[in-house]
Amino acid sequence: MKERLADSAYALGWAAVKRLPEPVARGLFNRIADTAWRKQGKGVRQLEANLARVHPEADAARLRELSRAGMRSYLRYWMESFRLPAWSLARIADAITVKNLEPLNEAMSAGRGAVLALPHMANWDLAGAWIASAGGYPFTTVAERLKPESLFDRFVAYREGLGMEVLALTGGEVSVIGTLARRLRAGGLVCLVGDRDLSEAGIQVDFFGEATRMPAGPAALAQQTGAALFPVTLWYDGPVLRAEIHPEIAVPAEGDRRSRTAAMVQELADVWAEGIREHSVDWHMLQKLWLADLTGPRAPRGSQ
Repeated sequence: MKERLADSAYALGWAAVKRLPEPVARGLFNRIADTAWRKQGKGVRQLEANLARVHPEADAARLRELSRAGMRSYLRYWMESFRLPAWSLARIADAITVKNLEPLNEAMSAGRGAVLALPHMANWDLAGAWIASAGGYPFTTVAERLKPESLFDRFVAYREGLGMEVLALTGGEVSVIGTLARRLRAGGLVCLVGDRDLSEAGIQVDFFGEATRMPAGPAALAQQTGAALFPVTLWYDGPVLRAEIHPEIAVPAEGDRRSRTAAMVQELADVWAEGIREHSVDWHMLQKLWLADLTGPRAPRGSQ
């Protein structure tokens, strides 16, 4: 029943929210964000716990201020996502500015292919819609399989409608890594959200002074195929989404494959940490992330 209700709620969102005048939609989602923030549910409490790692100097009042702004940013992501299918290409182009696009253009023009790796910041769907349309690079990405299947299908259709090729992380009939590698070897673009490990096989990194795990995929694919690996950070600046493509992370010259991959994932984490620290209210991490918080297979040994 819970899954069916979730599916119905998302269907209603995509059907109705895009028809609202934008000021009305924005005001509605701000009220939803503030209501959730005041209730101090599990997600809000975890957001504040995560923000405390980002800002160890912040007192309780400051963390509450940050979490309220964070919830408004998170609900803005959903408001925009429900409206994106109705946006024109011109509207998408006007909604985002991108810094340091030239290295990506050079890698793509050279036929190397590229991996854009980003954290859960601001609106990654809007950034994807921009890169696939105004940027001129349709790309392949991966999505976590949701329940019920009808809800997962809605998200796939939504993202494919924005110009993305979407592969299911699990349960598909094709190899995800194999397909991504083929796209890159053909000179294509792959975009992956990579600040949270869902595979139980991630690389341990230091992130804001504590241990967590992040997916090896972006670094491993770059190493395997010769594609350029670029970290990306996103943040809201008033009505505009800003994106920065950071310098390429090169494959280390020494070490075995796993140690090279680990070094590259740590570089990704370091770049993301800098961007998150500067724009922490736009980091939408409402789940447990650090190993000290986790239980189950992804927890450090001896923590259960």
